[in-house]
Amino acid sequence: MEVTINEHSRTLPKGTSLAVAISEFNITETNGIAIAINDKVIKRENWPTEKLKSNDKILVIRAAQGG
Repeated sequence: MEVTINEHSRTLPKGTSLAVAISEFNITETNGIAIAINDKVIKRENWPTEKLKSNDKILVIRAAQGG
């Protein structure tokens, strides 16, 4: 199945969890990030059980300090 994460497409096996997908995209530091699938924020504790579907659009947002 094809999914998009921060505007980069990737083919993943059907039924891939969000947790596996973010590791496939080499996102290793997960402190300070939020993830939304199709504009719906997914709670961190649900990442391992949230199954992706074909054409899902994943948005990873990293908190940054500054002003």
